[in-house]
Amino acid sequence: MPSTIKKRILASRRRFLAGASAGAGLALSGLAAPRLSFAAARPRLTHGLQSGDVGTTSGVIWARADRPSRMILEYATTESFRDARRLRGPAAIGTSDFTAKMELRDLPSGQEIFYRVRFQDLADVNAESEPLVARFRTAPAQKRSLRFCWTGDTCGQGWGINEDWGGMKGYEAMRRSQPDFLIHSGDTIYADGPLEAERKLADGTVWKNVVTKEKSKVAETVTEFRGNYQYNLTDANVQRFNAEVPVLAQWDDHETVNNWYPNEVLTDERYGVKSVGLLAARANRAFLEYMPIRTTGMDAERIHRVIHYGPLLDIFMIDKRSFRADNSRNRQPQPGPETAFLGREQIAWLKRELLASKATWKLIASDMPVGLVVRDGEQHFENGANGDGPVLGREHEIADLLRFIKHNDVRNTVWFTADVHYTAAHFYDPDKAQFQDFEPFWEFVSGPIHAGTFGPNEVDNTFGPQVVFSKAPPEGQRNLPPSDGLQFFGQVDIDGESEAMTVTLKDIAEQDLYSVTLEPKA
Repeated sequence: MPSTIKKRILASRRRFLAGASAGAGLALSGLAAPRLSFAAARPRLTHGLQSGDVGTTSGVIWARADRPSRMILEYATTESFRDARRLRGPAAIGTSDFTAKMELRDLPSGQEIFYRVRFQDLADVNAESEPLVARFRTAPAQKRSLRFCWTGDTCGQGWGINEDWGGMKGYEAMRRSQPDFLIHSGDTIYADGPLEAERKLADGTVWKNVVTKEKSKVAETVTEFRGNYQYNLTDANVQRFNAEVPVLAQWDDHETVNNWYPNEVLTDERYGVKSVGLLAARANRAFLEYMPIRTTGMDAERIHRVIHYGPLLDIFMIDKRSFRADNSRNRQPQPGPETAFLGREQIAWLKRELLASKATWKLIASDMPVGLVVRDGEQHFENGANGDGPVLGREHEIADLLRFIKHNDVRNTVWFTADVHYTAAHFYDPDKAQFQDFEPFWEFVSGPIHAGTFGPNEVDNTFGPQVVFSKAPPEGQRNLPPSDGLQFFGQVDIDGESEAMTVTLKDIAEQDLYSVTLEPKA
């Protein structure tokens, strides 16, 4: 027998014995071992694992297969999976782009949960994929110290995965912070931002992007929107991060198209589909398929939600995109349908949830800042802020919400956001505001995590924002690449005993740029 063939046989036997040993281990732990399959190919998990929307007793698990398959999930409180439970999950089929999500319930609170996912081929039940393993920690039922990160803006302005630079390194910086979870404040993809293979930098070097078919044009079909999520999930930094840190995701504009509003009709020549309503429906479907978000049948398209993260923290994920009226000059003196921003139903929901909250801190996760001016062209506005002066246009909704928080004694609200592609700390002071019927509050801005850097933006004095700290590109410089280092995220630590919240703005070199500790009001 030739030596090369003999080596292959021995190698094959070793792989078989290893698989048999693993199966025996599962049997000893009380789990049924998968049947052996002689199929030519087995299913494969294509884009790692994700967890999200984690509460005290639950969490959502996400995975994607390469063919019609059924998710098989095991979870345990030990890394050895000695106490594992095995669950039959949903089918991943073509209508969901072979993605599958499963909510684990009745979990122990404040506990690290290890989970392992396989896919079973629906065309050959004897064929199962190799497993992937990941973990997350449930929220505590009792007071304990918490740490989380937030950021936004992934893979924008033409800056994609540059493997020579190390990929999306911001995610590795956040992972090393060992947060309990991440709030992704929107622009999770850039569906309107095609990539080129190479971009020349100011210093004469070249930024080299990995480019896929779906990232070569603006997204118009559901397949193209899905391809944008797939692209980000191929990055090794993102996969390592997702295997350890749950993601609480919201969307902003670039998941669909820049500065979009539901009634918009595009004039952009890159688009054959001109109806933004149609594009947004396709974008929403892809977002919910690819993000580990808890969804229900009656609210299948809903992104705004509240996540109760133990006695110290409630997180209100709001949506400033889906319910807005048309972008306009934003100067209407009275509120009405044309000034909708969050929209009447979402505002009512947010007020109810804030009133019901028993948590020490009420974190409002917003996809846009309150007091920074973001324009849509020369005369229209994308954000609520519209320049100095009294409450006008979309600012009516913000004023109404802030007034409600004050008059109903809703304490310890803090706003976290991204969107503007730099980092800042803002203190909103009614004594320095045009509209003064609100309690002072802080807003923290951080991002991008892997996109072009811009800013700083003009500040609108309507609600009295004071720029306590800001870091942005030098004046006159725009769309700086990730390799210039101006990529940002924030870290929040809540002390389990004092309940104080320390907010630290950081760059992806893990340097602390600014920090402040907020004491809760009893």
